[in-house]
Amino acid sequence: MSDPTRRDPEAFLREAAQEGRGRLKIFLGAAPGVGKTYEMLTDGMQRLRAGVDVVVGVV
Repeated sequence: MSDPTRRDPEAFLREAAQEGRGRLKIFLGAAPGVGKTYEMLTDGMQRLRAGVDVVVGVV
């Protein structure tokens, strides 16, 4: 059974291709407690205030 509210995957891929490339920034630290999370959140807030879309992920 098909869901009529579901977007066409091909249309989604065409829209994503028009967006251009994103940027990935990785925060590395040699030990726990060196400020990786603090720096990531500070940088993210600065970019958000500048009008940039910000996404944070954890692996």
